[in-house]
Amino acid sequence: MKENELNAADEFARLVEIVAALRAPDGCPWDREQTHESLRAHLIEETSEVLEAIDLRDDAALCEELGDLMLQPVMHAQLAAEEQRFDVAQVLHEINEKLVRRHPHVFGDRKANTAEEVLRNWDAIKRAEKGEDKSTFHSRLDGIAVTLPALMKAHKVSKKAVKAGFEWPTQAELLDKVQEELEELRQGIAAQDAQNTADEIGDLLFTVVNVARWHKIDPELALHDTVNRFKKRFAHMERQAAKQNRELESLTPDEWETLWQAAKAELQQSG
Repeated sequence: MKENELNAADEFARLVEIVAALRAPDGCPWDREQTHESLRAHLIEETSEVLEAIDLRDDAALCEELGDLMLQPVMHAQLAAEEQRFDVAQVLHEINEKLVRRHPHVFGDRKANTAEEVLRNWDAIKRAEKGEDKSTFHSRLDGIAVTLPALMKAHKVSKKAVKAGFEWPTQAELLDKVQEELEELRQGIAAQDAQNTADEIGDLLFTVVNVARWHKIDPELALHDTVNRFKKRFAHMERQAAKQNRELESLTPDEWETLWQAAKAELQQSG
C-alpha cells in the first residue's frame, strides 16, 4: 500500500468507534436520543441524496453522500449492539456469507454467462436458503418490502409474477390492455364513482409498469426523469411569463401551450 493511502478496513473501524463514542453516556445528546424508528426518515433522506448525486454525476457529492448513507447502518448496528441483539461485525458477516453463497459462479464451480442466468441462480439459492415449510403456504410474491415506493413495488411484483409464467403473450396484447384500462377509467370518471376511479387509476398504472418492464425500463427512474423535465420546462415558462410582466394564472390556454412548446423546444436544444 502506498504511503498515506487510506485503508478501507481502518476507516470503517474508525467510523464504528466514532459512532460508539457518539452514543456513549458522555457522547452527543442528539445521537443518544435516537432509535431505529427515529432514524427511518434519515435513512430515506440520505438515500435520496445519494440518488441525486448520481443523477448530477457529481463525484464529490456522491463520495460525501455515500458516507452519510453508510453512517446509517452503522448507527442501527450500534443501537442493536447496545441491546445485545447483534453488532456491526455480525451484519458484515451476514452480507459477506450471503454474497459468497449466492455467487457460486464466482466463488464456486457453477457457471453463469449472462445476467439472466445469475438472477435465476440467485432466486433458486434464495428459495433453498429459506427452507420453506411445505405445510405452510408461501406466495411467490412474498418477500417484497411493503415500504417500497409504489412504482418500485409494482415493478418487483410484476417481475416475480412473470417468473411464474404470468405474462402477456405479445407486446400488442399488453398495449391493448393499457387501452382497456384507460377505457375503464373513463367509465369510472363518467359514473362519478370515486372508488372505482381510484381502482382504475391503479390498474392503469400497474399495466403501464408492465409495459416498462417489457422494455427493461425502470418505471421509478422513468417517472423521476419525467418529473425533472417537467420542472425545468415549468420554470422556463415562469421566467418567460415574468419577462412579459405576466402571472401564469393570467395566461389563456393558448398562451400556456405556446410557452410550453417554446420551453420544450429550447430545453431540447440545450440538452
